[in-house]
Amino acid sequence: MSGQDFAQIGFYLLVLLAAVKPLGAYAARVYSDGNPPFDWVLGPVERIIYRAGGVTAKAEMTWKQYAFALLAFNGAGFLALYFSLRLQGLLPFNPRGFVGIEPHRAFNITASFVTNTNWQNYGGETTLSYFSQMVGLTVQNFVSAATGMAVLAALARGIARRGTEMIGNFWVDLTRTTLHILLPLSAMLTIALVSQGVVQNLSDYRPATTLEGGQELLPMGPAASQIAIKQLGTNGGGFFNVNSAHPLENPTPVSNLLQMLAILLIPTALCYTFGRMVGDVRQGWALLAAMALVFVPCVLVTVWLESGANPTLADLPIDQGLGNMEGKETRFGVVNSALWGVSTTAASNGSVNSMHDSFTPLGGLVPMFLMQLGEVVFGGVGSGLYGMLMFVIFSVFLAGLMVGRTPEYLGKKVEAFEVKMASIAVLTPPAVVLLGAAIATATPDGLSGVQEAGPHGLSEILYAFSSMGNNNGSAFAGYGANTPTTNMTGAIAMLAARYWVALPALAIAGSLAKKKLLPAGPGTLPTHSLLFIFFLSGVVVVVGALAFVPALALGPIAEHLVVAGN
Repeated sequence: MSGQDFAQIGFYLLVLLAAVKPLGAYAARVYSDGNPPFDWVLGPVERIIYRAGGVTAKAEMTWKQYAFALLAFNGAGFLALYFSLRLQGLLPFNPRGFVGIEPHRAFNITASFVTNTNWQNYGGETTLSYFSQMVGLTVQNFVSAATGMAVLAALARGIARRGTEMIGNFWVDLTRTTLHILLPLSAMLTIALVSQGVVQNLSDYRPATTLEGGQELLPMGPAASQIAIKQLGTNGGGFFNVNSAHPLENPTPVSNLLQMLAILLIPTALCYTFGRMVGDVRQGWALLAAMALVFVPCVLVTVWLESGANPTLADLPIDQGLGNMEGKETRFGVVNSALWGVSTTAASNGSVNSMHDSFTPLGGLVPMFLMQLGEVVFGGVGSGLYGMLMFVIFSVFLAGLMVGRTPEYLGKKVEAFEVKMASIAVLTPPAVVLLGAAIATATPDGLSGVQEAGPHGLSEILYAFSSMGNNNGSAFAGYGANTPTTNMTGAIAMLAARYWVALPALAIAGSLAKKKLLPAGPGTLPTHSLLFIFFLSGVVVVVGALAFVPALALGPIAEHLVVAGN
């Protein structure tokens, strides 16, 4: 790695870190009991939404009421999106005349976007109408992201409050998140992307003549607006088939930088938001540090691995001085491709600007393992942080066992109920990943999508279910996952990984909200200390390693040994 490589990575991290406090403080005010910033502009719109929906903004909910409202809203969105995809051929804004989506694929797409996963087994420009993209997918990009952030806000209130069963109002949290955070940021990013040449129109596809005299059909559509929220909301679904490697979706180095920053912008800022909401900003910085302790080494290792020569091309008379450029765009190069690959899998975003299937075996292992850690190293907006807080509960329990003391977190006793709920949240994603991959490798339908036998084929299957089972959405593109078995098992994995983490988090919020605050004593474990930061990061990595190292040994590690042996 060169000094320029370190400079690019350092610049990205510094800009990202600079945005944490201002955006985090803004979000904390949005979730406070008072009026949010810019209420004089957005407040009337917010109140109109409440009146239209019959919502009493000041009426708070127990965790069960909050969970029911969340499931009811997401369920209604599921039905609306599913039927809009099935009836696509009858709906407007369909200049290419695309027909409705077959049932098992429509079910998978719907589960994907409702759960904020945005796994795609289709090419956007060849499958979906503008109506499906705008009214179907883009709406879910907003509300699925807002759902995750609402759960985080409820969990923070549950930790901060005492002697109450109330953790907030789901409808208020959902509305404020969408109206005060996601919409303004998306509008600004959309304008910036359009200025860089990202398409944003409702035109039919346009014919074009290449420099060689050939004929091409250029896809058009409202891309910039969907790209903005897909990055900011850690959704990740590409408007075009090759996602942010497409020149009409990500045309310049500036657009590439803006999109990379957008991927981690809200997940990092929410750490500070959490600290403000629980009354101790040190806790937020500690969580951010624990995530960075895993993220930064993964970035450096991936860039280093991809900067070397591609071993499969070693016998060819070509210059590999630029590193492993297979599957990467020359306008981005190795560093920006590897940095994006690590960021998108750490953040549970899933967008790509290069093909992860073309990474070196160990280079592809790093983003795969980041997903397998459980969507907690930054993770999705809201969902990543409440997932990490499940690991915090787990970690303070383990620490309590080590010293023979009742575990506590922020002055609240962590008892059997919280540990059980945290265990469900921590263990569900690895369970659905391994079970889904096992079904795919044991059934003819699941194996039919494998294009390359051996370790790499297993890596493709394992990556696919690691992505779906951790609400990510990226893929080793060599695996043809559009089969009834994979579509249905993948959809179940996405739904389980989303709601069997969110619901335990809400249950913990309700349980902790009822507890009294305990004064700190000489045996209290400081959860903002450097020791706890390293301990928490270690627990995250060890749990992921225990679950997945055997499978990784048969996939990317075995492939690396085969390639190195040749």
